[in-house]
Amino acid sequence: MKEILKITFALTVSCLIAAAVMGLTFTVTAKAKKHNEHMNVQETMQGLLGYGKNNPVPEDMTFHSVYRYIIEEGENKYLGYMVPVAEGSEEGYVLVLLDLGGNFVKKLDLTISPEAAQEEPEREAALKAVLDPSAHFTYGDTIVIAKRGEKRVAYLLPGEFPGFKTFIQVMLALDPQFTILGLEIMEHEEDPGLGGEIVQEYFKNQFRDKKFDKVKALKVVKVPLPEEYKKYLEKKKWKEGMFTEEQIQEIRKKYEDKDIYALTGATISSRSVTNGVKNMVKKFAYRVGKLEDALAKQHIQAAF
Repeated sequence: MKEILKITFALTVSCLIAAAVMGLTFTVTAKAKKHNEHMNVQETMQGLLGYGKNNPVPEDMTFHSVYRYIIEEGENKYLGYMVPVAEGSEEGYVLVLLDLGGNFVKKLDLTISPEAAQEEPEREAALKAVLDPSAHFTYGDTIVIAKRGEKRVAYLLPGEFPGFKTFIQVMLALDPQFTILGLEIMEHEEDPGLGGEIVQEYFKNQFRDKKFDKVKALKVVKVPLPEEYKKYLEKKKWKEGMFTEEQIQEIRKKYEDKDIYALTGATISSRSVTNGVKNMVKKFAYRVGKLEDALAKQHIQAAF
């Protein structure tokens, strides 16, 4: 009987130790994974703005995140924006509530730092602290505003939309006039060799330099991609002296108002990305216009 108890005890201790080790390993691995994902997003945003190993981010470049939520209080529904504001030499956040028509409702001070705001549980805790206990809220999306010194230079928009198979996750960069600076495909499950070609430069870079008025009416055309344009789009393959500055400007002007050339054998994936990007830009331009108007009228000094 004593031997059975000893064996049982030893097995129990072994299981507890194994569980503790597995739990610790999972925690460490999860933190490392989250850190790597965050770094990947940072590098992607910087890359869309033209920065990388050979062209480091300027010291006066800053990034400010705005988090959008759908908030329900009883029968009322609001758009809630967590907006970064300057508080002396520090940066804090306020919650700006707009009705569904974009009209200002109220402003609530939040107790959360920019670093903490990167984590969803921290944001939820900050919102719960200022909203009515009966309120329900749902995360919408994030806007990242890039500034150099006091000048706003770009908006960076993470987004997701339906593809041919599942969802396509992207990162989109716009200038202050909503001209597209760049597009990156973050995740997708399109067919390799067909819809999977959406990750290729000759497809993604077609969206660059498209102005807002063109983006709103952007379509997909099923005609061959001109060879000179394809060479221009594949910037990673450029060799020294391949294009003169005059040729670059000439090709850019020639194609900036063209529609998107469909991928061969993957028209649905091509349309999915085109329509997804078009909808992202149109919705963002409308929403940020309403938010900016509310901030200005209420004299809220946003950090961006």
